[in-house]
Amino acid sequence: MNRDGATLSLWQDGMQDYEGSVFNPEGKKFDVLVIGGGITGITTALLLQKAGKKCIVAEAKNLCFGTSGGTTAHLNTFLDNDYNQIKNDHGKNSAFLLHMATRHSLDLFKQHVEEYGIDCGYEEKDGYLYAQDEEQVSKLNDIYQSARDAGAEVEFATEIPVPIPFSKALVFHRQGQIHPSRYVYALAKEFEALGGIILQHCRTGHTHGDGPFRVESTRGEIQADKIIFATHIPPGVNLLHFRCAPYRSYAMAFRLSGGDYPDGLAYDMYDPYHYFRTQDVDGKKYLVAGGEDHKTGHEENTDKCFTKLEAYIRKYYEVEEVSFKWSSQFFEPADGLAYIGHLPGNPEGVYVATGFGGNGITYSHIAALTLRDIIVKGSSPYTDLFIPGRVKPVAGFESFVKENLDVVKEFISKRADSKKIKELSELANGEGRLVKYEGENMALFKDEGGRLHAVSPVCPHAKCVVGWNSAEKSWDCPCHGSRFSVNGELLTGPARSDLQKVELDGE
Repeated sequence: MNRDGATLSLWQDGMQDYEGSVFNPEGKKFDVLVIGGGITGITTALLLQKAGKKCIVAEAKNLCFGTSGGTTAHLNTFLDNDYNQIKNDHGKNSAFLLHMATRHSLDLFKQHVEEYGIDCGYEEKDGYLYAQDEEQVSKLNDIYQSARDAGAEVEFATEIPVPIPFSKALVFHRQGQIHPSRYVYALAKEFEALGGIILQHCRTGHTHGDGPFRVESTRGEIQADKIIFATHIPPGVNLLHFRCAPYRSYAMAFRLSGGDYPDGLAYDMYDPYHYFRTQDVDGKKYLVAGGEDHKTGHEENTDKCFTKLEAYIRKYYEVEEVSFKWSSQFFEPADGLAYIGHLPGNPEGVYVATGFGGNGITYSHIAALTLRDIIVKGSSPYTDLFIPGRVKPVAGFESFVKENLDVVKEFISKRADSKKIKELSELANGEGRLVKYEGENMALFKDEGGRLHAVSPVCPHAKCVVGWNSAEKSWDCPCHGSRFSVNGELLTGPARSDLQKVELDGE
C-alpha cells in the first residue's frame, strides 16, 4: 500500500493497494461527491450511502495514502486539547458536547467491527494520562475535574501500563485501538456493496456551478449536488488554511525482547508528548510509540526525531528490533476544536472536515456522523460546536485569494545547467537541499544512483519556499503543509498542483 512518504508504516505492511471501482463518471450525477479516500472520507460516504444517498469517492492516490496510513490509531474520548481547555475557551456545554461526540465516535467503531465482522485488531482498552512533576500534577487535577464534568468515565489510577516513573495518573475507561487500513478497506467494500463508487488515482480540480456542482477531475467531470472535502485540509486557498497549523508526528513499532508489552494506552504530559500502545498483527505483538512533533517544514533534521524517539523507548524497554518507523501529518486548529460543516467562502452544499489535531482517527467518525446528519436531516447535535463559520475573515484575505488562485508564475528557468549549480559536489546520494542557481533558489535532490532531480522550491499554494524532509524524502511547505515528492509531485494539499520541474542539461 503506497503512502505519502518514503518510510513504511506498520499499517502498510502486507497491504496491497485497494482495488476500487472501474467507472466513468462522465454524464452521471450523484447526490454527494466525497473528495478524499482516508478514514474520514470512506466512513462518511458509507454512512450517507446507508442513508439512501448516491455517493462517489474521489481519491487522488490510493485509499489510506495520507494520514490514515500513518496514524497510530488511538481511539480516545479525551483529546489533545483537553476538556479543561475547551471549557475555558468555549464554555462548559461545549466540553460536554465534545465528550458526547467522542463517545459517539468510539461506539460507531465498535458497531462497524461487530456489524461487518471486521478483522482489524480492534480492542477496547483503558487509556492512562500520567504526570511526572508538580506542575503536571496540577494540570492533571484540572483535567480530571473538567473531564468528569463533561461526562467522561475517568478516575485516578495507582498504576500505569508503561514502566515509566510518574507522580499521579488518570485512567479513562472504554478507549480503543485498531488496525486502521484493514478497517478502512472493510468499510470501503461495504460502501461498494451498497452501490457506492470509489475512484482512486482521481485528482479533482476546480468546481463549477453552485449546486448541482461540476467538478473537474483526471477521470472526467463529476456532477454532484453536494461536495465534501475529506482531504485532511481543503485544497486551494481558503480561510481555514490560516486557522490550521500543519505538524509532523513520528511513530515507531518495536518488537521487545522481554515481552513486556503495555496492556492499555498511555500518554505523558510533556509538549510534545509521548504516547504508547500495543498492536497485535497476525500473531505478532508490537509496541507502537510516537511523539517528537514539530511544525511541518520547521525541523532541519527530521531523521533526528526518530533517533530521539528510539533513544527514549530504549530507556524503559529492552528492544529486540525496530520493525517500522514512519511519520505523518496533522493540522492543529487555532481554537482547539475541529472544523466540520459548511466550507467558508463556498456555496451552500460544499462541506469540509479538517483541523483534527493529533486525534484524527477519533475525529474521523465525529465528522462522518456530523456531516451525515447535516446532509440527511438538515442539522446535527454538533453543528454549532464544530461550525467552520466561527472563523472570522481576516483583513486582506480576499485580495490574497485573488493573487493566489492561479499556479505561481515561474520564477526560475525551466532549464538549468547542472555544471553551474553551486554546492552540487557537496550533495550526497539520497540528500535534498535548496541550492542557488543564477541568483535564485532551486530544490535539488540526488538519488541513490547519483542522478539529480530539480524543481522550483516555490509552493504553488501561497508562494512559500519548501524545505527538505530527510526522513520522508519529500519537499515540505512550512506555511500550510503542502508536501511534494523529490520530482515535485503533489503528495499532500492544500496545493492543487505539482512543483514546477526544472530540466537539467548535462544530466
